[in-house]
Amino acid sequence: MIADEVEQGPFIGRAAILDLVRGATEAQTEQRRHNRTNIVLRRADADTAVVWAYLTLTSNAGGSPTVITTGFYTFTLQHIEGEWRIAKLFVGLDNTE
Repeated sequence: MIADEVEQGPFIGRAAILDLVRGATEAQTEQRRHNRTNIVLRRADADTAVVWAYLTLTSNAGGSPTVITTGFYTFTLQHIEGEWRIAKLFVGLDNTE
């Protein structure tokens, strides 16, 4: 859950994604880590790629690391001006409490 909301978005485009990340980071009082695993390239062509990954979100609140939630990411990447950039990001969390 981000900012007490179960569902947010969509966040499409670089500016929207950066605004989300900046706002969430400013609201946090502890250090969090988004640990991505099982990263899979699902589809790609010369200009677009879709990547899936699992998420384990941890926090150091209270002085020791704990798991906040697990979930998954779906990234849509676009090749723009010689670089791959995130064009769309979907995060699905397994719990919302």
